[in-house]
Amino acid sequence: MTTSAQRSPALPVSRGELSAGILGYLRGETGRLPDEDAVGRAAPYGDDLQLALYIGYELHYRGFDGVSDAHEWDPALIALRALLENRFLEALRRDATRDHDVDDAFDELLVEPVHGTGVSHFLQDEGELWQLREYAVQRSLYHLKEADPHAWVLPRLWGRAKAGMAAVEFDEWGGGRAERVHAQLFADLMEDLGLETAYGRYVDAGSAEMLATVNLMSLLGLRRGLRGALLGHFATLEVTSSPSSRRMALAMQRAGAGSAAEFFYTEHVEADAVHEQVVRHEVIGGLLEQEPELAADVVFGVDATVFLEDRFADHLLGHWKARNSSLRSPLPQ
Repeated sequence: MTTSAQRSPALPVSRGELSAGILGYLRGETGRLPDEDAVGRAAPYGDDLQLALYIGYELHYRGFDGVSDAHEWDPALIALRALLENRFLEALRRDATRDHDVDDAFDELLVEPVHGTGVSHFLQDEGELWQLREYAVQRSLYHLKEADPHAWVLPRLWGRAKAGMAAVEFDEWGGGRAERVHAQLFADLMEDLGLETAYGRYVDAGSAEMLATVNLMSLLGLRRGLRGALLGHFATLEVTSSPSSRRMALAMQRAGAGSAAEFFYTEHVEADAVHEQVVRHEVIGGLLEQEPELAADVVFGVDATVFLEDRFADHLLGHWKARNSSLRSPLPQ
């Protein structure tokens, strides 16, 4: 077993005006950050804006090597992050929102298509080892800090919602056993696949589509006013995890990826089948019993998650079916 714990990662490579500006500021090369006009010119789901937003959020997690901890609450950086967040949120509210209630939203998630066409179906049926390795690289941007973005919501809940959320998070963090922390299990998976396990190692390789899925978690977690959306997002992950994890375990087995690679997903098949019930009935149910006015936010959290995951799936499958790498910097063979 390896460990994914280490010092802060290195700063990533810029992808445009916004990310170059924030990186220069963090390195002390400039005292100015990109302005509102620069944010307005950027594509809301594009590489530059998503990387800039990711960098801003990472200051609240492990930070970056050589960057002062004081930057976490630098007023200028917080102001820029708010502009980036608002640009992203506006796009999601325009593009992802559908007209349905909470029950309808979850009913849709619970329906498994007879002939699935998603990433886990592809990898189960015809995925090759190089594609499984790329998938692990992309997902490492989240899974090496699995459940951490959702912890921000705990002080903003009470009663059944808080108790249920804390119970699920406790499981995600290994139930008190360091070797069973899900981030550690993913690091073990990466080792089986011959990948480096350091936190933040593959940010430069990750696509904008993957950055956006991780940024959504941080955005919703850090804004108290979006706690309902964060729970809708989290519930979506838990509801859809068990069946997709079963397919991923079969994909890892078929490709001969290794026992740790299989175990990460078999663990999620069992755990998330239980978590789905707790999240839907205790966390979401408890929240809406106390704050029914947050129902629309819960639905938005579901919609935004599905929208961004679909974009990520389209990115992966579009590249893989053309026999191309989905990464910005392909892995060595």
